[in-house]
Amino acid sequence: MTHEYTAPGELGDPAVRGAEVAEPGAVTIVVPTYNESANIRQLLHQITESVPTRLPCEVVFVDDSTDDTPEVIQEAAKDCPYPVTLLHREEPVGGLGGAVVEGMKAAGSDWIVVMDGDCQHPPSLVPELVATGERAHAGLVVASRYIKGGSRAGLAGSYRVAVSRGATWLTKSLFPRRLHGISDPMSGFFAIRRSDITADALKPLGYKILLELAVRSRPRQVTEVPFVFQDRFAGESKSSAQEGFRFLRHLIGLRTASPVARMVGFGLIGASGFLPNLVGLWALMALGLHYVPAEILANQLGVAWNFVLVEHLLFRDRRRHRNRWDRAGRFALLANADLVLRIPLIALFVDRLGMGALSATALALVTTFVLRFVGTEALVYLPRRGRGGHSKARRAA
Repeated sequence: MTHEYTAPGELGDPAVRGAEVAEPGAVTIVVPTYNESANIRQLLHQITESVPTRLPCEVVFVDDSTDDTPEVIQEAAKDCPYPVTLLHREEPVGGLGGAVVEGMKAAGSDWIVVMDGDCQHPPSLVPELVATGERAHAGLVVASRYIKGGSRAGLAGSYRVAVSRGATWLTKSLFPRRLHGISDPMSGFFAIRRSDITADALKPLGYKILLELAVRSRPRQVTEVPFVFQDRFAGESKSSAQEGFRFLRHLIGLRTASPVARMVGFGLIGASGFLPNLVGLWALMALGLHYVPAEILANQLGVAWNFVLVEHLLFRDRRRHRNRWDRAGRFALLANADLVLRIPLIALFVDRLGMGALSATALALVTTFVLRFVGTEALVYLPRRGRGGHSKARRAA
């Protein structure tokens, strides 16, 4: 359900916005929020003070809060000279990154500036981000803490500094080509041209949306401006161990997006399944079970281990195609068929091709592995068009 309110200014008039795109150089500021009610008034005040009236501007809040942040946004918007849009999501699909994508889809300007709602990203830099992009004919302008003139001063404590540095090093190591020219891929403060966004290609998970944009739909021309990371105005950081794990999962998903990389990941996961297999075999034989049925049962532990990792690391975005038990059953069937097929293949290679036992076994392993990977993609995680999450939008004056 959508509630619309009229707002002062050209961009705020729904009729005008529907008729044409705002003039070149206009900017939509997208702010994802989660329980940031204490920061909203200060943020809108800073935007009002920093963005010159000659620069057409609108602010889009995409809110996943469980507190009174939506009500505070509506009240604070009444004192803002710029039109303010509030999108409150019933389901926070994709976390903060998903919220940013929702805001980008709602943007009505040529330029979109993404920034946090805790006042650690200075709105005074918004005009410079847009102006730099126009001068350099860039599609993406990143506010960086790691170039001359920038600083990470607002990071609280040496632990967060170390985590930020480590995450930056890891991402740049994994994506040296895609992140070339971006010194701060962990930045949540950047400007991007709406025409350079391929929204349907984005699959955000967690709070590092710039990394998602740079890897999946990076604009050809990228430039940076320095910025000083500010202290949080109010409240507490939403960073947590859970967000850290989501970030690692996101990295793996991005890195294994190509079929070849996914096959390598599939092989590594399969190799890791030997550990629970051997542990299960040892435990069952210790209980007195014969080694043949013990190995059959223990193999299922390896299959279950592999299924869990494949689900969460390789095919996270394809899981809606079938329900969990259907996927698990198909995966187990393919994994066990691998064992049944391997022995006849070895015999075929030895008897018909005259291969030695070791080379025949190696070739059979490679053959069944490729067949199992192709079968897993086609029969368990066959892609289909994704369904967007439900959201409700409220437009505030």
